[in-house]
Amino acid sequence: MSTFPRNPDLHCHSTASDGWLPPAEVVRRAHANGVDLLALTDHDTLAGLDEASAEAEVLGVRLVPGVEISVTFASETVHIVGLGVDRHDAALNVGLAALREGRQQRAQRMGEALAGIGLPGVYEGALRFAQNPEMVGRAHLARQIVASGHMPDVGTVFRHYLAKGKPGYVEHRWARLEDAVGWIRGAGGVAVIAHPARYRLDDIGMEHLFDRFVACGGEGVEVVSGAHSDDEVRRYAELARRRGLLASRASDFHGAGESRIDLGACPPLPDGLTPVWTRL
Repeated sequence: MSTFPRNPDLHCHSTASDGWLPPAEVVRRAHANGVDLLALTDHDTLAGLDEASAEAEVLGVRLVPGVEISVTFASETVHIVGLGVDRHDAALNVGLAALREGRQQRAQRMGEALAGIGLPGVYEGALRFAQNPEMVGRAHLARQIVASGHMPDVGTVFRHYLAKGKPGYVEHRWARLEDAVGWIRGAGGVAVIAHPARYRLDDIGMEHLFDRFVACGGEGVEVVSGAHSDDEVRRYAELARRRGLLASRASDFHGAGESRIDLGACPPLPDGLTPVWTRL
């Protein structure tokens, strides 16, 4: 009986969105860490997939084309990962293009808010950290603030300036949950709720999120995530069992200096779950 994959990692980022490494280098790092099934899931873009696919073919890594779509749900930003999508699907590409336009406009407004509290030039400086101006986001703004010497690290920047309720945060309406799941399914992919423990939803709100997600065709949840504690892994493993959802394993790797877990370093899925890679 085949044991493939031995070390799957189904959520990570490159310079195509807010990661530190180019797509090919992400694949090389994953390969060096023993990852044999990798999904590149940049925020609201498919731009890194061609480069990643070429390198994966050279190294013998199976690459799953993916994307992480920004969604607004109950005034909270929720991320839906699409795995196994057709990168050429017209509806998916049109939807992502609209999200990227809104992302850039939001970053500019955040730069203006930061200038108003004595941090000028953050948006302009953040552009050097982004491969594409359309993809400038909070991570790039945070890196510029660190580079300017105002804060020691990106996490501190978020806690002081860029988290919800902080002076540099700007509200934004992302995609509807139903639209994001529809784009993924229409492109032949599997929709997965990313790192659910990160969302500021109470128990009722979380159940409502999963009700809506399943009703519109969502199929999976990241049980094991770089953002999850052991207790949270157990909680979402039970949720996946109870709701019959596919379970994913994902580092959410952005870069060695910013991520809690390296590519391929997540613990295995708990027993009694159906892995999402059985559908890929």
